Amino acid sequence: MTPEQLKASILRYAMEGKLVKQDPNDEPASELVKKIENEKNQLVEEGKIKKGRKTGAIAENEKPFDIPNSWSWIRLNAIANDIGDGLHGTPKYTSNGEYSFINGSNLKSGSISLVNAKHIDKAEYEKIKINLDEKSILISLNGTLGNLAKYNNEKVALGKSAGYVVLTNNLVFNYIYVFLESPVFKSFYTQNYTGTTIKNIPLKALRNCPIPLPPIEEQKRIVAKIEKLMPLVDEYAESYNRLQKIDNEFEDKLKQSVLQYAMEGKLVKQNPSDEPASELIKKIENEKAELVKEGKIKKSKKLPAITDDEKPFDIPDSWEWVRLKQITTYGNFNSIKGSSIPDNSWVVDMKDVRKNGGGFSEIVRRKSTDIYKSNKYSFNKNAVLYGKLRPYLRKVEIAQTSGFTTTEMLPINVVDLSTLVPQYLRYAMLSPYFVNLVNDSMYGMKMPRVGTTFLAKMVVPLPPLEEQKRIVEKVEELQSSISNLSK
Repeated sequence: MTPEQLKASILRYAMEGKLVKQDPNDEPASELVKKIENEKNQLVEEGKIKKGRKTGAIAENEKPFDIPNSWSWIRLNAIANDIGDGLHGTPKYTSNGEYSFINGSNLKSGSISLVNAKHIDKAEYEKIKINLDEKSILISLNGTLGNLAKYNNEKVALGKSAGYVVLTNNLVFNYIYVFLESPVFKSFYTQNYTGTTIKNIPLKALRNCPIPLPPIEEQKRIVAKIEKLMPLVDEYAESYNRLQKIDNEFEDKLKQSVLQYAMEGKLVKQNPSDEPASELIKKIENEKAELVKEGKIKKSKKLPAITDDEKPFDIPDSWEWVRLKQITTYGNFNSIKGSSIPDNSWVVDMKDVRKNGGGFSEIVRRKSTDIYKSNKYSFNKNAVLYGKLRPYLRKVEIAQTSGFTTTEMLPINVVDLSTLVPQYLRYAMLSPYFVNLVNDSMYGMKMPRVGTTFLAKMVVPLPPLEEQKRIVEKVEELQSSISNLSK
């Protein structure tokens, strides 16, 4: 159960009369309703409030649950002097006005937030003021519905999305505030709001809202009980959030452990019949030499030999340590002007790739109306697309087809699919050893990134081709199991 669900359960129990015991000595709520009605009539006679419309009886189908015999169902309007909203328009603002003009968005966590509020002077305030007092509750009626605040004599004027309820008697204030926080009220306005894009609670619905009203003494016990329970809910929320964080980290760390084991040759068994990785390297070198002859890639400088200090861990005898550029066409990034990208091409931005190897969020097809001002890199199907910025170092995916990508993602093409499995290379670049080494090399303050020269020399453990395939199959099987376990 989430902290929000726990709080909602407590409030619902309170509204159903199940949170505290009933006391047969309590004066029933029906007597309280009569007293409030008499008080309202007296205020009308004295000219202090206007006489409201008589509210109809509450039908059985309006009562969402049963309540104790000592309670009464009443409408909100029956215990309020006034229910309304603020100005339907724009006041005349002034930079040094002493009154703040607020809307529903300014009602947060039980109080009025004046952050970003505009101001009006006293003359403007007098034109639009509403007579609020210590019995007033403010409620958001538009957009984000149901946010509440207790009015505490702040110098504020209300806009139309800030509704108000001025209660007749201060004795019921705390209980009514709890009701307006409860899932019972939320359920009511969810069924009665108007609008689709921007939702609104109509004032008529608010005035007619049915309320389960307990005897006044029981109201006090309910409020006191909730005040004791809410700090415990807050403590529970802290523990719950810590546990959620552990759960989220557990899945990621377990997946990272699988990748690290895979890179160390400990995830699947070696097969002595597999052609060793040393033979794959020869084939890759020959294929690259052929591509240079054909003018498809540029000839690159000879890479330095890998020293023992560069090897982060031991690997099986049939494997070889290689540099990233050695086994790919890394560095041959073909740039194209954004305006020259053909219509309907697949264009990948950093936002289109989920972090931590989570796949593509969506395939973006460039329409003829789209305009790309910056240059893009082209890539082939099966290229490994690598985000070179932090925190995007674990945005690594395999291209599903050819296309174009932002220059902040490096397209790394495999020389020959018969020598290197792109998915294996992807897992290598997502693994802890690779990410940690790259992280340590980052430069730049605002947008840290890995240098292309450093990345070219990054060391990669290369298994035999058949073992690459077994590793990919096993990693995918385990990652799926871990995801299901976490769910």
